[in-house]
Order: sequence, then structure tokens, then C-alpha cells
Amino acid sequence: MKIALINHGCAKNLIDSELMAGMLADAGHRVTLDETKADVVLINTCSFIHDAEEESVQSIVKMINEGKKVIVAGCLPQKHKKELEKALPEVKAFLGTSDINKIVEIADKIARDEQIYDVSTNPLYHYPEEAERQQITVGSYSYLKIAEGCDCECGYCIIPKLRGKAVSRPIENIVAEAEKLTKKGVTEIILIAQDTTAYGKDLYGKPSLAKLLTELVKIKDLGRIRIMYTYPTGITDELLEVIKNNEKIFKYIDIPLQHSSPAILKAMKRPANDYRKLIKKIRKAVPEIALRTTFIVGYPNETKEDFEHLKKFVADIKFDRLGVFEYSLEKGTYSYTLPNRVPARVKHSRKNQIMKLQQKISKELNEKLIGKTIECIAEYITDDGLITARTFKDAPEIDGVIYLKTRNDDIDVVPGDIVKAIVTGADNYDLFGEIIA
Repeated sequence: MKIALINHGCAKNLIDSELMAGMLADAGHRVTLDETKADVVLINTCSFIHDAEEESVQSIVKMINEGKKVIVAGCLPQKHKKELEKALPEVKAFLGTSDINKIVEIADKIARDEQIYDVSTNPLYHYPEEAERQQITVGSYSYLKIAEGCDCECGYCIIPKLRGKAVSRPIENIVAEAEKLTKKGVTEIILIAQDTTAYGKDLYGKPSLAKLLTELVKIKDLGRIRIMYTYPTGITDELLEVIKNNEKIFKYIDIPLQHSSPAILKAMKRPANDYRKLIKKIRKAVPEIALRTTFIVGYPNETKEDFEHLKKFVADIKFDRLGVFEYSLEKGTYSYTLPNRVPARVKHSRKNQIMKLQQKISKELNEKLIGKTIECIAEYITDDGLITARTFKDAPEIDGVIYLKTRNDDIDVVPGDIVKAIVTGADNYDLFGEIIA
């Protein structure tokens, strides 16, 4: 049977889609990314915020209207199973977040024109280690999921209810997958989980990200490693030491801090620590580190004073990379019960203010790189020889890029190559340069 795949949501969802595609292919099904070429469509959905849900629902309705047999997987059915069954009776199967290993069984039942509703009430994710990922995109980088689920109880987040408790993968399995990716030509491996700093606590009795990194850097032909989704209280001296002393690990950490005001952090059920001390500690341990973070504005009870606290924090710290979300009201979360909701226009204004401030900071930091030699990973090459690449400061899809020209015709570059370039120009988010080696 030919099955089309549509993926929504985060990189963790992408890996689930690739795993399901691999299991289907191993069972003899043909998987395509072109829904016009298949009668059955597997849609892996996102339900993190309302906008993501809308996008997923639109895909489902579109495929139903086109007469496809639709399988709906992931966070949306996990969150809204009963409502979806009533609203979309045309859907052939619903599959929960921890049930992806049943995809072949479900596909076989659909081939017999059966209808299946298989969403575990209490999700507990286990990575299907025996499955071979059929990667949707194979380029200079690949995501590698080291754990799933989360033990945190942040007030705005529905993920623990959708994905269950944190479940880590064994180090040897992660290393084996990294070796496969390296053999495929992947230059950069990006470690992801709901909280990467909590990795291994369930398996080894303590957080073991530093231990995992120590094993990964031993892979002979591995290019670079990037770490995403770290929790602020999980940034240990041991982890920073490993990052500092291994050239294969990008000097880059993604730490979603969410806010700076102690009152709002407390309301978010986040650690109301002094993040200035944390940033100082990180930068002292790894002076060349690039820091990325995200913030939420418009959380219930966020006062003007709380927001001004955040603005000053952003202005003082000068993050290399920064994103902002407007708070999204999600039923089933602690924050859904809180009073004093911030009006939409105020949330939007506050987001714009932070991004305008960060735009100025980003340009200033970029301009300081002009004239310096920096390591880059080549991504795309146009017919006229212009190379789009990323620096150590830039994770794919969410950060900036550097546009490169070669200084002479003797330099031959292909996607995935690690090159050295001199930065010749800068704008708000992106750089320009010339490859020298």
C-alpha cells in the first residue's frame, strides 16, 4: 500500500514521523511525501498551542475532502481523542503519542477497510529501537532524540500530559544511531528531548548528558554536536567542562528560560533562580559560548513591571539568539485556571518590543564578527556559486545563516562541508563572508 506522510510540529515529532515511515517501509508499504500519489495519508499532528492545532486540523479536513483514507497520529488525538472521534468520523484511525509502534498493524487494518481508535489513556513513550528511521530530509544535519516525555510541571505546558514521564534511551543505542547518521554523511547531529539535561536520570540514577556527550565525541568521523532544549537547573559544571573541552561539540546551548521576573517564574512553576548568575557561570566556563533562549510574554498576571524586568534582562544579557512566544491559553494546564489574563493586543505589543530590542542586539553582535574567521557548515549552493551556510551560533530553521562566496576557484565546497570563512558583512540576523579554507 502507498501511504503519504504529512508532518506537523517540532523536531521530536519529525523523528516520530521518520520512525513510522521506516516501520511502514520495512513492512512492505511505500511511503511518499506527495499526498496526491497515495490513497492513504498519515498525518502526524501537533497540539502544543492553538495555532498548531488549527494547522493540523486543516490538514486533516483537506485530506478528508480529497477522499483520502486518513490516519491521525500524535499530540492532537492524544489531547482531543473523544472530540475528534465525534467531529471527524471520516478519519480511519487515531494513534496516540506513545503508540507509534502500532502503525504497521493499523495500516494493515485500514487496507481491510477497518476503523481503529488506538490512543493510550496514560501515554508512556518508548523509542522503537528496532525501527530504521526513513529520514524525510538528509542533509548537513540530523536530529537525534535522546529521550521523550518530561517530569517538569511547568504551568503553561501540556506536553507531560501528552507525552508522559521522561523516558531516556540507553547510551549505546544513541551512539549506534549517531554512527549510522555519520555514515550517511550527516555533519551535524542535534540532540533533542523535552529536557536534554534530564537525560539518563531514569536509567542511570542521575542526569547523564555529559556522559552521553563523552561517548558521542568518540565517533571517528562525527562532525559536530549541538545541544537543544536544556533546562536551566540542569546546566552543571560537569556538562560545561565537556562542552568546553571537545571541539566536536558546538559552543552553543539552547536554554528556554521563559521569563526573568521571579513572580512570573513562580507562577509558571519554574525555578525562580537568578538567571544572571547562571549566564555568568556559563560564560565564564565557556567564554566563546553562544546562548539561545526563548521567552513567553503575556502570561496571566504579568504586570507592566514584570515585563519591564524582562526587557531589562534581555538588554543586559545580550543573548546571541532569542525567540518570543505570546502566551497561549491551553485547557488542562495550571495556567488555564489563573486570573488576570493579559489582553491579546498587549501580548502582541510586548512580543514586538522584545523582538525589536533583540534585533538591535543581534545586529551589534553580528557586526563584532566582521573581519573574524569563523567555522561554518555549508547547507545549499546556488548555480552561481553562492553558498548558504550556518555558523556554530546558528541552529537550523530557527537561527540565522551566513552567505558565503569562495575567494578563489580552487576551493570546492559541497553541502555538509565544514569550512572556514572571514566575515565581511552583517545585518540584523544574518552574516556575509568569504570562504578561505
